[in-house]
Amino acid sequence: MMAATHLIHGTGPQEKMRIGIVGAGRMGQTLARLLIRAGHYVKLANSRGPESLAQVISDLGTGATAGTTEEVARFGDVVIIATRWDQIQPAVSALRLEGKVVIDTTNNRIGPGPEGLIDLGGRTSSEVVAEFVPGAHLVKAFNHQPISALDGVPFASSAERKALFIAGDNTDAKKLVSALIRDMGAEPIDVGNLQESGRLLGAGGPLTGHGRLLNVSEARKLLDKVQ
Repeated sequence: MMAATHLIHGTGPQEKMRIGIVGAGRMGQTLARLLIRAGHYVKLANSRGPESLAQVISDLGTGATAGTTEEVARFGDVVIIATRWDQIQPAVSALRLEGKVVIDTTNNRIGPGPEGLIDLGGRTSSEVVAEFVPGAHLVKAFNHQPISALDGVPFASSAERKALFIAGDNTDAKKLVSALIRDMGAEPIDVGNLQESGRLLGAGGPLTGHGRLLNVSEARKLLDKVQ
């Protein structure tokens, strides 16, 4: 955990970090590519076992490995949840994630449109996910844009640097996730805590639904408008 500790209290990562990713679909693979490009190590897991990820790992190249979800949890200085909504609880509820920074990329959806939205009784999706990972420091990120839009993050010009919104209750955890986002080539914008501000970037929230990544100036103007 030394790399994570150093990253939280520094101005940026000085060491390569180990990132565990639970879920190896489009989101998991996209984030893995960005993190490897930034110089970090990733280990991915899915519900079918590490052998099923041989081609994915080959395509990702040096810096990527596969494992079980338990191995991913032990490996990661940071653990990313990148499963479908209905897969989250079985995928992570038995993992030991106490004290770790966990990034929740999910939305409470099982399909597009209003009919695909899961009613959470007034809670945000990350409040629900937090119950599956007790003791973890949960940060909401990467859920408010099309997954395909993330591919352009490292290649944006400085003038058009892309913004990624985050929310969470732990300041140090958000600092760590912010540093990773900057490593990827984007700019993090902290919208606040999981309960209140998390609604802004949850499914159907006012910070979502643009079909693309906003640049930093656009994102800040929008956030000023809705807060």
